[in-house]
Amino acid sequence: MSYYFSKVLDNSFEEAIDKITKELKEEGFGILTEIDVKETFKNKLNVDFRKYKILGACNPKLAHQAISAENKIGTMLPCNVIVQETEDGKTEVTAVDPAASMTAVENKELEAIAQEVQSKMKAVIDRLS
Repeated sequence: MSYYFSKVLDNSFEEAIDKITKELKEEGFGILTEIDVKETFKNKLNVDFRKYKILGACNPKLAHQAISAENKIGTMLPCNVIVQETEDGKTEVTAVDPAASMTAVENKELEAIAQEVQSKMKAVIDRLS
């Protein structure tokens, strides 16, 4: 079982960030966090790295439902989406599959919420072009 949804785009890195942010918004998600891995590796390790950002996406309504159903589920939130440069000059966008990541949690109510988030994340990645 794959734990992510992914698509390679011909867009620039910055264009891909804009596209994924807009598509996430269409499904009710906002970006809570943004981690610039390239910058962090340079500053902390003095290592050069390709453009790579981790976006923490959250749908407040579904996050509220999930935390209400399982109070420790916040350890798996927000949903991570990565945008990274590829070796051939393209940009890859990858989103976590929340249903796959929550299989360890045995909670039927949470399962339904995870399926809804999964559907939304897959739709976001599918619409990218």
